[in-house]
Amino acid sequence: MQRKAYVTGTAALLAALLVGCTSGSDDKGSTDDANPGDAGTATAVAQPGKYRTLPEPCGAVSHGTLDSLLPGIKQMTDEDQRDKAYQGEATLTYDTDRKVGCRWKADSTDATDHLLVDFERVVSYDNAVSDDSQAEKLFAGMQTAADLPAPEVSAPEASASESSAGSASGSPSVSSSASAAGGESAATVAPSATASSTAPPSGSPSGSSGSSGAAAADLQPRTLDDLGDEAYLDDETTSSGSTAEQRTVTVVFRTSNVIVTIEYTEQPTMIGAVPDSKEMQDRARNLADRLDDALGG
Repeated sequence: MQRKAYVTGTAALLAALLVGCTSGSDDKGSTDDANPGDAGTATAVAQPGKYRTLPEPCGAVSHGTLDSLLPGIKQMTDEDQRDKAYQGEATLTYDTDRKVGCRWKADSTDATDHLLVDFERVVSYDNAVSDDSQAEKLFAGMQTAADLPAPEVSAPEASASESSAGSASGSPSVSSSASAAGGESAATVAPSATASSTAPPSGSPSGSSGSSGAAAADLQPRTLDDLGDEAYLDDETTSSGSTAEQRTVTVVFRTSNVIVTIEYTEQPTMIGAVPDSKEMQDRARNLADRLDDALGG
């Protein structure tokens, strides 16, 4: 009887030990599954963009602004035709929450004017990339494709920097860019800078009527610092055979995750006439400022 009790007690002890081992193994598994290191590798979801919808494009430009950009509208004697011109024509789109646009056109006694306004709301499908970051990347690609010229340094600014460098070294001034290029003297650089500021290449904005050579640099294609989060302006002319020269001013700006594009084109009716660059840029910039304000940028 004593031996039987001993065997029974031993079996009970082994069963208890087996349960304990099994429980310890489960606990260890739970600890591994809840490894704090896993939380550190989790990717945070990027913030969505500011804008979830887009404005109605054909209603985004006021009649007064259209009168300024398209003078031919006011010259229309047919009221129905004028109303239709004000309404514009919506561009083809498959998702009005992502991309919308509108076109207007008007013929006047002096020229034919076209206007396009396009809104694009950028959405990132990568949880690690915000809508704003995706829009910034898209905008950068558009600006690169525009191939804007490098900003020109005016002759007075170059002379001032060269004079300062010469005074500090006690030797004849040499610009840093010239030194890097192989020690070209300032006397060689200055004339070319002057020539570029007074004789811009053919077809540039300064070639327009009413725009002096002194103001040409201010009318060149360039980035804009006071519009949206970032912006740029392009200005180019095209001609075909004996027709009048056509000018297109493009303003593109980004506000958060929305990119706005304005294309303003004018072709004079008179052969040899060139649309005024400053006037067209001022009109396009005015419209861009109004649209940016309307977006709340």
